[in-house]
Amino acid sequence: MNLRRLATLLLVALFAASLRAADLNVFAAASLSDALKEIAKTYELSSGDRIHFNLGASSTLARQIGQGAPADVFISADDAKMDDLATVDLIIAATRCSLLSNTLVIVVNADSGAAITAPADLAKPAVRRIALGEPETVPAGIYAKAYLRKTGLWERIVDKVVPMDNVRACLAAVESGDADAGIVYRTDALISRKVTIAWEIPVADGPKISYPVAVVNGSEHPETARRFVTYLESPEARAVFTRFGFLPAR
Repeated sequence: MNLRRLATLLLVALFAASLRAADLNVFAAASLSDALKEIAKTYELSSGDRIHFNLGASSTLARQIGQGAPADVFISADDAKMDDLATVDLIIAATRCSLLSNTLVIVVNADSGAAITAPADLAKPAVRRIALGEPETVPAGIYAKAYLRKTGLWERIVDKVVPMDNVRACLAAVESGDADAGIVYRTDALISRKVTIAWEIPVADGPKISYPVAVVNGSEHPETARRFVTYLESPEARAVFTRFGFLPAR
């Protein structure tokens, strides 16, 4: 085969690959940020697709999708937000699955944190401000409120609660000292050197935390989106999630 023919075939192959490649808009819960960015690097190299993340509170992301934002894949931090989209036929039901789970922890500032050795310490006068995800809409806050109600602490600490837009904002509030304590996912606490885990809520005692994923109905690249969702369930992707502290779906 002469060099000209070889060069032509290579150009054709590259052109075909560029036609198959797609830009995917993945709307995902903020707590998944670090793991997903690492997974995306490997996936992009192997697939040729490009992943663009919109990371934030699941409630905000679901609202954006409901208002017509161009999303291909949605990964929520709770089932309720995915259910809301399913109710109005905005996800492809056959692609939905529960991807991961997590646990909640109480965190304090690593240098000047409150003395907390048990959840009941949140009610002590020394703890004046407690950062939670907005407890009516943000999954991390909803999970935290459910746990605090179960333990009988909610009514005792509700006046101290500082509601935040998402779980990463809760973490930042504790890191900066703006909050004396916060309740976040264990995976968020593990990535920060500025907070200390004061108490880890046992899986059996905490709420059932679920991260469902689905292809968005109306995606411009539904087959490519399906491939990415399938990759998120692969052993390679799961190894990354595990390294960042996520648990298998319950």
